[in-house]
Amino acid sequence: MSPLSNNDLQRIFEKLDKNGDGLVSLEELNWVLVRIGVQFSLEELGSFVGKPCLDFNEFLFFYDSISNQNDDGKNMEPAGSGEEDGLIQAGEDSDLVKAFKVFDLNGDGFISCEELQSVLVRLGLWDESSGKDCRSMICFYDTNLDGVVDFEEFKNMMLQTIS
Repeated sequence: MSPLSNNDLQRIFEKLDKNGDGLVSLEELNWVLVRIGVQFSLEELGSFVGKPCLDFNEFLFFYDSISNQNDDGKNMEPAGSGEEDGLIQAGEDSDLVKAFKVFDLNGDGFISCEELQSVLVRLGLWDESSGKDCRSMICFYDTNLDGVVDFEEFKNMMLQTIS
């Protein structure tokens, strides 16, 4: 999967910045992480981020830090923590299965355009102009051309994203 563009990240940042102050607080950041199945206490997230809120450039850095796997293939770690508990455990099927289930709402083993749209709506990241994007995303990663994304396609997409 191609990394999200700055325009995509700007839209996400603006949606997360619920109070419109130009900063994403830990609470606002945690709101979206909880919805995608990543559980942190505010203290843990604060330790990972290192400050109480992020401006857009810091948000970009945060995105880069969680979407790039470390060179040694170990888990993502909070900066300077030395801990092995991380935000993303790249290559672990159990985490990918959990992430897949967030999108596979009906449990049929496939992510449809409608399911993707529903999750994006729940996250506050979808509007009428984004509908075409859902179809495009599904088509881009649907390597067997069956109109949906299965787990292997999802896994390939996610592993491309973090490598």
